[in-house]
Amino acid sequence: MDESLAKIRHERSVKDFPGLRLEEDEYVEFFFRRARVCLMAIWGGAFLSVVAILLGFLLVLLGQSQLDEMGLNFMNIVLFSLLAAVVIILLFALKIYYGNKLFVTNRKVIQMVMISPIATSINIIDLFSIEDASFRQDSLLQKMFHFGTLRLATVGDETTYTFPYSDIRPEELKAVTDLISNAKKISKASGE
Repeated sequence: MDESLAKIRHERSVKDFPGLRLEEDEYVEFFFRRARVCLMAIWGGAFLSVVAILLGFLLVLLGQSQLDEMGLNFMNIVLFSLLAAVVIILLFALKIYYGNKLFVTNRKVIQMVMISPIATSINIIDLFSIEDASFRQDSLLQKMFHFGTLRLATVGDETTYTFPYSDIRPEELKAVTDLISNAKKISKASGE
């Protein structure tokens, strides 16, 4: 690749992804998140929970004649607490969804995994040390919504890195495997 083009791509990658700490001539080729179906499930769950809570409010209002004031206040507190819990869980789920990322640069793969707002990990793998890259779909639901698990296996101690719930298209997987193949060729040429 032309040096000036590589420099422009590097500057653009640094601007778009400031937390990555890219090397001098390194740039982002691909950026993946979890599948959009996960985001739809988060919002759908929050919506159904809010509808259930609103139905609870409606039932309290309809049965208010049978409750004394203390019972009515208690039910309102419970329902408002449930609504607050749904909002907090929604915010945590969105933070976790947006915290799971996979970057493929021209030199390495950077995987950021967030299991909870506290439990996070970052895995960095050089492209030339990846032995196998594959994408697997195990269920009809995964086929219907076009998501699955990206698997990267390394040479040597055979560590396997997985990125579940990803919606990588076949042409993107082919481009990633081509990057891995090119990185291996460059590594062999510089090692000889």
